[in-house]
Amino acid sequence: MVEQKKVTKTSIAKELGISRQSLYYRSRQESKDEVLKEQILKVLELHPSYGYRRLAIALGINKKRIQRVKQKYRIKPYKRKVRLLKRLDLQREPMPYPNMVKGSCPIRSNTMYASDFTYLRYRSKFYYLATVIDLYTREIVGWEISKRHDKYLILKALINGLTNTKFKIPYIIHSDQGSEYCSKEYTQFLKYLGINISMSTKASPWENGYQEGFYSGFKTDLGLEFERFKTLGEFVEGIHQTINYYNKSRIHTALRMSPSQFRRLNNLSKKRGS
Repeated sequence: MVEQKKVTKTSIAKELGISRQSLYYRSRQESKDEVLKEQILKVLELHPSYGYRRLAIALGINKKRIQRVKQKYRIKPYKRKVRLLKRLDLQREPMPYPNMVKGSCPIRSNTMYASDFTYLRYRSKFYYLATVIDLYTREIVGWEISKRHDKYLILKALINGLTNTKFKIPYIIHSDQGSEYCSKEYTQFLKYLGINISMSTKASPWENGYQEGFYSGFKTDLGLEFERFKTLGEFVEGIHQTINYYNKSRIHTALRMSPSQFRRLNNLSKKRGS
């Protein structure tokens, strides 16, 4: 009868040519990684668009460790990268407005805004969401939803933003050179309010990166399947709730907190300093 050898960590270590302590270390590390994996998955259930930087802030853990565990277990947030291609805009002559936000850094809220719109497909129909973002607080201050992408869509989003901020007029508002933003009604309204017009170079969407980044995360946070909303009313309510979530709960990597929290803390520090 062949005598069976007793398998121990010591015998395994000798067989592999490594120290016995390294086996304990690997076992402990494996256990820690499993715990962190579960923590990451729980955060992603609530915040599906979080990358490793936001996860690191949310969990209070070194981002390199987050990145390593995500790669180890192949955990990836879902990202929508579909963008509305404005083909007709490419054929028009460029507007005479420079990019005034490039290289600039606002030092207080309600001074520099950026605006854009995106499409949302629901039950084979397209709906359009226009938003206005404060470049200092990164908060969405105004928005509008419509069946049409026209000058009225972006004007209503701006008016909504002015109403929400108690008519604090920004110094600059930035956008791309879409026909809606180049319309006479829109540009004249801004000039009437004394707002300086800033525009991206034609066919350069990255020059409005604040809005591009917002829409990328927004569509993921709104959900992978829009058809889960039973009615158009529920769909619109979902859009409002997602914007509210972005403003009040979602961590912004540049701020390391939500936009609304950053604004409140900033206002509080100003009051203490006055």
